[in-house]
Amino acid sequence: MMRARSLVTLMIALTAYALPALAPPSFALDDPGEKLSDPVQEKRAEAIGAQLRCLVCQNESIEDSSAELARDLRHVVRQRVAAGESDPQIMAWMTQRYGEFIRLRPGLSAATLLLWAMPALALMAGLVAAALMMRRRALPAGMGETLNAAEQRRLAQLLREGEDSQ
Repeated sequence: MMRARSLVTLMIALTAYALPALAPPSFALDDPGEKLSDPVQEKRAEAIGAQLRCLVCQNESIEDSSAELARDLRHVVRQRVAAGESDPQIMAWMTQRYGEFIRLRPGLSAATLLLWAMPALALMAGLVAAALMMRRRALPAGMGETLNAAEQRRLAQLLREGEDSQ
């Protein structure tokens, strides 16, 4: 009895996990009314939307996202394309309104250059630190320090006493 119950529970669990895989794929532009009637303008709108980040999903473009905000942004892009605005004008408007974060590929600036350079700078700093540590370990303690006149006289005296005792 217990074995049959476990088997039924296992089958229900497997079915629950398998059902989403059997569902038809969902596409972001599932509303035909969302598309522009002019195919050239629609292609432009899709190209612009592919460059804009969904602010909800964050790692998807607004063209790939099914979030409501992405749908609204697609609508704005299509309105602006239909109004005759150029691609740079639309991107500038979106960037001004939502910040540089909305661009999937942000423009080159001092901040983005610093972000890209940080791994190389960190690696170089680590190599310099490792080289300095290795150099310190290679030198005996006190080596490399210069002796003042009194220390040089004391050293000479100790060396003479060492020679005399042999």
